[in-house]
Order: sequence, then structure tokens, then C-alpha cells
Amino acid sequence: MNAASTMDRITEVTISSVTLPLPTGISDAKVLTGRQRPMTEVAVLFAEIGTEAGCTGLGLSYAKRAGGPAQFAHAQELAPVLLGADPSDIAKIWDKLLWAAASVGRSGLSVQAIAAFDIALWDLKAKRAGLPLAKLLGAHRDSVRCYNTSGGFLHAPIEEVLERAEESLAHGIGGIKLKVGHPDSAVDLARVTAVREKLGDQVPLMVDANQQWDRATARRMCRAFEPFGLTWIEEPLDAYDFDGHARLVSTFDTPIATGEMLTSAAQHAQLMRAGGADIVQPDAPRIGGISPFLRVMALADQENLQLAPHFVREVHLHLAAAYAREPWVEHFEWFDPLFNERLDIADGRMHFSARPGLGITRSDQARAWTVAEHSVRA
Repeated sequence: MNAASTMDRITEVTISSVTLPLPTGISDAKVLTGRQRPMTEVAVLFAEIGTEAGCTGLGLSYAKRAGGPAQFAHAQELAPVLLGADPSDIAKIWDKLLWAAASVGRSGLSVQAIAAFDIALWDLKAKRAGLPLAKLLGAHRDSVRCYNTSGGFLHAPIEEVLERAEESLAHGIGGIKLKVGHPDSAVDLARVTAVREKLGDQVPLMVDANQQWDRATARRMCRAFEPFGLTWIEEPLDAYDFDGHARLVSTFDTPIATGEMLTSAAQHAQLMRAGGADIVQPDAPRIGGISPFLRVMALADQENLQLAPHFVREVHLHLAAAYAREPWVEHFEWFDPLFNERLDIADGRMHFSARPGLGITRSDQARAWTVAEHSVRA
């Protein structure tokens, strides 16, 4: 490394595993079909990176139902690799981390641990520039359309879903997403009908089957949902059935959205080559961080596709703001206790602040929920 070209060096890395409890057990179609248990907590992996010049960056990844301890363990193995590196060399560091763990692959849990470090490096880079991350990336807008998911789960009775939907809209959220994929399709149709009638035709309404339909059922349900004017139908098929999704895209007027379960940029490229989505839904922590997310965005832009990143609005708001076409960001309030700051939501849109980087700091509650921590220093 040429010392003259090195701007700074990483001197300290701290990783923390936080168990975030959910107020109630969450059930979607995967629970009703017996494939998963209700979700009661989320494991969050934080990475904090410090440098010789006194700069710091905060990143995160997460796991639902399983994988949190494994992510933390893998991040613990990788953390020493960052020491001594120039934090501005984000692409070089990402490749170095990937090759350090080449035997465990280039997708899935291995890159989900890397994601926390990668996001922290981008946060640090934007802070050094004195810019919100969206501005560093080249923002197309200062706010992004947002929709709520947390009020539409299948465990909630329809009366509660309707109440939560009205509350979301009253608080400035722009659209509502409902979970479908109930073993009894009549239940899905009744719930969507009730919400559409209550909210009217002008409110953007999405549905999410969480991969629980086979191809025949998906065709039947997509056809049944056509009259509702849905903004999209999400994950009607198994996430890796790219050809099946492509057939739905070519058959129905309602847009098909998928991608959240994919765990690499390469898998997103396969999805797009197959024509398997009108709307792509990458998840930065799941695919390895912001660096691979930017590659997915570039591919989606080339294919003239819409973008609706999955979960973790604190990160995805900045990335969506830098996308050429008007995107959507998913609103979950679950992570609110982990941070001292709150995102501004009004008139159907989520706004990023003028704070540099991601604009978030860990709360005392996040530290209280910490179950494991590990630091390495140069």
C-alpha cells in the first residue's frame, strides 16, 4: 500500500449482537402453512468502525428466527481483517472480507456478516464528507414514497388491520401492504376486499404471499386480485422460481414484486435476466451491504425496473433516494427503540435528514438489549 495515497487507517472494530423483542408474535403465510414458527424477536448485528483520524461509522445486519448467533460468530472471525485498511477503500475491503471466508460461499450468512461492516464504511465515508449518505451517492430526491407492512400481518383480525391502516395513513404513510397466502384463499380475498372498501381506490395497496403459492394457485390468485388495482403482488412463488415469476409478469397487469429473500447481487442478476419481476426488492443487509446493493440498483435501472427495498428503512431510505426511478421504501417501526433519531414521514413520503451518514446513533435501549460484544484493535 502506498502510504502517500492512504487517507486514514482503521484502528478499531466493535461488533455487537442485539436481541430486539417484538411486542407480539408475528405470523405470515409461512406460519399458517406450518413452515415457520411465529416471529417474536429480531437478532441485530451492529458494527462500529473507528479510525486513526477519529472517524467512526455504524453499520448493521439482522436475522429473523434463526442465524443471529452465527452472523455474530462470523463477524467476529472477520473483524481483524479490517484493521490497518484505509476505510475509503470500500470495494477493496469488501473483496478482502469475502476472500477471507471464501470456503463458506459468496451469499447467505457469509455476506450478511460482511454487510454490517460494509454499511459502517459507507456511513463513515459520508460522515467524513459531511453529507447524508443519499447525497454522497447522488440523490435524485429528498424523500421517498413509503408504505406500511407491520399492521397487515395474518395473525391480526381484520378489524385490527383496518384500524392500523387508517392510523398509518393518518401519520403520513403513503400506502398499505397486506399479508396474504392464507391456506383458505377466500380469507385472503375477504381481507383485501375489506381493506380496499375501507380505504378507497386511491390508496396504494400491496399484497404479499411470502412465497406460499404454487404456480397454479399463484395464477388463480393473481387473476382474482386484478380488479383491486393493486400496486403489486409480492412473492407469489418461491423466491428462486425466476421462470415462474416471469410467467406471471408476462400474463397479468398487476406488477409482480420479489427479491427480498435473495442473498447476493448475482442472484438478483439471474432474476432480472429471467424477467422475473416488475419491481425488485433487494435487501442490503441480506446481499452483503451497500456495495452490492448499488450493483443491483444499476442492473435494475438498465432493465427499466421499479425499486422497493425490503425492511431496514434506516439504510434503504438513502439508497432508494439515489435511484433514478421513483421507488418505494417499506415502513416498519420495529427498529425504532434501537436508535435515538426518528425519520420524518409526511404526505405519503419518508424524508432523510441533513445529518451526515445514515444519520442514526445507537440508543441506550439497544445497548441494554446487547447479548454479546467483541472488539479488536490495531
